[in-house]
Amino acid sequence: LFDFQNGDLCISILHPPVDDPHSGELACERWNPTQNVRTILLSVISLLNEPNTSSPANVDASVMYRKWIESDGKDDEYARLVRKQVEASRLEAEKDGVVVPETLEEYCIKVAPKPCDDSTDAFDLDEDYYDYGDETGLFCSLFEVLHCIEEQK
Repeated sequence: LFDFQNGDLCISILHPPVDDPHSGELACERWNPTQNVRTILLSVISLLNEPNTSSPANVDASVMYRKWIESDGKDDEYARLVRKQVEASRLEAEKDGVVVPETLEEYCIKVAPKPCDDSTDAFDLDEDYYDYGDETGLFCSLFEVLHCIEEQK
């Protein structure tokens, strides 16, 4: 997933939709106009939850991960490296004034956001109304959209 020292993201659905028989990806796994923030975030979450070790962007990380899984956590090189990287990321965020949540309670929403309002006056900006099929509301913040997605599960 993250193959580069600078943190660039390497994920199939962000690759250009060209036919490349050497890539190991099907054309249908690549970018297309139906992709949106939600589908990209779900893909990232899926990869973090179940990494594809048969087609890794980072072979060394894939080998460490497989050893960790196959040893039921006894080979802890992968876990130690992840903890080290999480701590480095937290320290970098701290330098930038960003508070990183560290507990489940800090990650969870304390108050429910306002429901999305489809009657927003922003529709008045365009005299044509387009039905985008966006059940969460066209002008919701990303946070509200993600919250709505979680509620629909």
